[in-house]
Amino acid sequence: MTKEFNKEPLNILLIYPRYPDTFWSFRHALKFISKKSFIPPLGLLTVASLLPSNWNQRLVDLNVDVLLDEDILWADYVLISAMEIQKKSVREIVSKAKDFGKRIVAGGPLFSLSPDRFEEIDHLILQEAETNLPSFIKDLKKGEAKHLYANSEWPDLTLSPLPKWDLIDFSNYAVMSVQYCRGCPFDCEFCDVALLNGKEARIKTEIQILEELDTLYMKGWRGIVFFADDNFILKPRKLKGELLPALTKWMEERRYPFSFLTQASINLGEDEDLMKLMVAAGFNSVFVGIETVEEKSLVECRKVMNSQRDMMAAVKKMQNLGLQVLGGFIVGFDNDPPSIFEDQVNFIQQSGIVTAMVGLLNAPPGTKLYKRLQREGRLLGEPTGDNTDASINFIPKLDYHQLVQGYKYILSSIYSPRHFYHRIAVFLANYTPPKKGRETFKLCYVKAFFQSIWTLGIIGKGRFYYWKTLLWTACRYPAHVPLCVRLSIYGHHFQKIYENSGSQGRGAAK
Repeated sequence: MTKEFNKEPLNILLIYPRYPDTFWSFRHALKFISKKSFIPPLGLLTVASLLPSNWNQRLVDLNVDVLLDEDILWADYVLISAMEIQKKSVREIVSKAKDFGKRIVAGGPLFSLSPDRFEEIDHLILQEAETNLPSFIKDLKKGEAKHLYANSEWPDLTLSPLPKWDLIDFSNYAVMSVQYCRGCPFDCEFCDVALLNGKEARIKTEIQILEELDTLYMKGWRGIVFFADDNFILKPRKLKGELLPALTKWMEERRYPFSFLTQASINLGEDEDLMKLMVAAGFNSVFVGIETVEEKSLVECRKVMNSQRDMMAAVKKMQNLGLQVLGGFIVGFDNDPPSIFEDQVNFIQQSGIVTAMVGLLNAPPGTKLYKRLQREGRLLGEPTGDNTDASINFIPKLDYHQLVQGYKYILSSIYSPRHFYHRIAVFLANYTPPKKGRETFKLCYVKAFFQSIWTLGIIGKGRFYYWKTLLWTACRYPAHVPLCVRLSIYGHHFQKIYENSGSQGRGAAK
């Protein structure tokens, strides 16, 4: 039984499901700095701020905490936000909450893309919470809450509230996050971003962003902040004229307490002014969806911003101006030739993209790719949500066994110690660090360095390449030694992930 709404405040338990060990969990790297999770649940923290201020709230992030029976007993409603990759944990949470007779409210990408899979959820809040959650709360007050809330209107982000940071323990996390924009005007066949956030790019004001950063700063955070945008550069004029100058001034006044990373499309590499402004503001890393080096496959998947573009030159330009490029790659397109596996390896090695996420193509529900494959009778089911686990949810044009073996060949190549440490050297030789700013000192970084010596330099299988690259860096680029160590630790995590998932292979596809 839940409480009468008008008699006393409700107790709301917000739960963030556990991620399995994946490429982006960084779980094996986090052990080096004694952190439990890479990043907190920004969406759920924002949802918390949208709830009535008199409601009591607790947040349990299963990536750092254990869900106790007493937490569920305390709650009147259980709120869950999740992505596809968290669905196993979601099922466990739902089962436990139902055992205690609790009503469940759920939202986020997992539920927005496939609401029909979750009939057992009492209330589904689809798309963005700023639009649909207030309607649910209004109906709940009247005792008329419906099962599903969906609205085709996209919210004005200038009205989005500050995340409720008081609900988490900052010491559990390696990175904090803010969000500047949502939406994407591009039409990539395999992507679900436009389905979740619309095609129009919507942004917050620079005042909002600085207020969010002020909050993190006042709470004592020093270190990495992730701009959780699917494409940070969708409004370049706004960035150049408003946000980045304001952000640069803010950072200078506080002696650069943060470093920023974000996601952007490859055309960033052709806008030198924008890159320089980003670096001046404190950005030092950017994830870019390169996807494939096969032009026909880029056309096939409608990745128009990558087509007919010198992606290698763009990557090199970003690195040279002070941005480390993290790259996403995909194999399994209909137009991929048998040589695609070797071609992807060559590009990754020559570009010096140290953090290269390579996955098999999958079709998320609702996407144009999903619908096309469904029409063609090639769809096999739902994706796992982890595009690096060697699974695929459709019948590929390439022979399936050739595709899987080729994929394993890529991974066994680029994450072998010889190839991985070679990429670090290629990157560092082309990388120009920003002149302003400084690396925030933390005791855990010293611990990470000494643990890397033991784990990677003494007992690690790639210890020869670890010491070779570390000494080469110390002699040629001494200022890059901390970065070299950090990248080496990342490599340890990636190797563990692919070993544990069974994705490692021994030979190329023939």
